[in-house]
Amino acid sequence: MAHSLIQRRREAERARVEAYELSLRHVSQRTRPPPDFETAIYEAKRGFEADIVRDAEAWKPRMKTRDAARLRLAAARYLFARYPVAEHLEQIWIDGAGLGADEIRLRKRWYIVAAGGGSLYAAGAADRMSRKEVHAFLNPLGNVGFEAAIWQAIARSYANDPGIALRIARTRITQTPRAEHGFWREVVRFFCAYPTTIEEMDDLYDYLAACYRRNRKFSLKGRSLVSLGRQMHEWHRDLDAIARIEAARRRAEALQNRARGLAAEPVDEAWRGAAIADWSWTNSSKDRAKREEYVVVQLRTADDLVAETRGMRHCVASYATKCIAGHASIWSLRRRAGGSVQRLLTIELDPRSRAVQVRGFANRPPLAEESKILERWAQARGIMLL
Repeated sequence: MAHSLIQRRREAERARVEAYELSLRHVSQRTRPPPDFETAIYEAKRGFEADIVRDAEAWKPRMKTRDAARLRLAAARYLFARYPVAEHLEQIWIDGAGLGADEIRLRKRWYIVAAGGGSLYAAGAADRMSRKEVHAFLNPLGNVGFEAAIWQAIARSYANDPGIALRIARTRITQTPRAEHGFWREVVRFFCAYPTTIEEMDDLYDYLAACYRRNRKFSLKGRSLVSLGRQMHEWHRDLDAIARIEAARRRAEALQNRARGLAAEPVDEAWRGAAIADWSWTNSSKDRAKREEYVVVQLRTADDLVAETRGMRHCVASYATKCIAGHASIWSLRRRAGGSVQRLLTIELDPRSRAVQVRGFANRPPLAEESKILERWAQARGIMLL
């Protein structure tokens, strides 16, 4: 039986309403859960119950954020803080990735003591810093990390120029193990007496670390920047020669194995490296003559590192041990145009895919155009540029 015109209109209207409600269900957001204050309080006070200065049950913050890290920091401030402290002390409540359990506990303890108005010097900082240096650590120049704040404070006790302390706080000295602080304190004192650039300090860092590994009594007394630079360049040449000899030895061993019928176990000269794919990008120039391809490749053999050292005139060949052990990976940014390849930058990544070093020819910093290419690569491969 045919429907009347009114019935057809009602059915069409009902269909439109159902379609509208269906689309609303698709686009409407689910109700977000409230901030988890209980978990934030639990994580903040765990292990430090004796240091709490306020009633945890009475914490009723007016916060809308659901970020667990920000909530944890807010809980720590409520539970332990009588006074505000610098950001580098608070950072441990936000992110402790890459730190051991003992280091996390130490940094939280230092925060609790400082924020509670106690003596950080008496609470254990005396093992690393003088009273003057502890004061500088608690009041750093600029926004720095925890380790950088320690070395900035040490540098400020030796140099009146705050610029020198800031430069030292940006070098790789801040990555040194705690057990070696005595030696690197001497290095900081040396750089305060003989100021130089961040790039040169980082370049000398590798040489000085190697000297200290070979001889725990190594000292900088009676040395100058000129003499250290000369010795460092000799060390680079030695590394280059050693790497070539070692590569030749492995090739000779492989030939002997094949001659003895042991070819089933060839010598592998490459290491595993980071599980990150190489990358390339070509600019969109319509003129083929101006078209350039940029590539970032990982260096996985001693020959690759030696060639990079020779081509870029720095000491990346000394990083083979770190690469083999999985503590670092070395990458090379290159430009291909007109049939030629030009090395632009050498990059060191740590195991957390952070670019801890980026150097050009003779350890120069990246140029503006190179930095733009570097940012493209970082975004494409999930790299963090420090």
